[in-house]
Amino acid sequence: MKEKLYTSANYLALFTIFYNIAEGAISVWFGAADETLALFGFGVDSFIEVISAVGVWHMLRRIKANAGETRDEFEQRALRITGVAFYILSAGLVVTAGMNLYQQHKPETTLWGIVISLFSITFMWFLIRQKTRVGTALNSPAILADAACSRACLYLSLVLMISSAGYELTGIGSLDAIGAILISWFTIREGWESFGKAKGMSCSCSCSCSADREDTP
Repeated sequence: MKEKLYTSANYLALFTIFYNIAEGAISVWFGAADETLALFGFGVDSFIEVISAVGVWHMLRRIKANAGETRDEFEQRALRITGVAFYILSAGLVVTAGMNLYQQHKPETTLWGIVISLFSITFMWFLIRQKTRVGTALNSPAILADAACSRACLYLSLVLMISSAGYELTGIGSLDAIGAILISWFTIREGWESFGKAKGMSCSCSCSCSADREDTP
């Protein structure tokens, strides 16, 4: 039973990776083509999430091999890269959104933002439920933390849907820029959390190494 649950968790992690790659590619393409900053930023966020998802998948493989839930150097590096990428994305979105507001820029259309966000909400809801089910059954903090990451993606999708639908209904161009700024707020939080996890892991490793040295005669 436990083996089947870890297999399910592994498949969910792989699905998250490939889904984010596809979502990122489609969102960046249509975001650039339609000049909608919120959708473009959402797509770049999906690509960054892939780095984090690969780290989670790597961890699950080690957990399944009875290596425990402590993160190794690969996952620590992935978290730091993810954190830096999120901060760069946040800064770029804020600066570009400010320019768009100043220039009163309007996207060509935000229809694809509505479509993509609806798909994303559906898939993220599925992933949250499945990851929470598996993580609870295994009493695994790592898998439950991954479910929390999917929940953050759900919130991003809701922001994209509201800003995109708002523009289509009202034609107010600033809604796209405001949506991008809200997305940047979420990405700053995600970057901060990534660095926090990497730092916590580094402290854990340092404490473990210190304990090993003290035990060594």
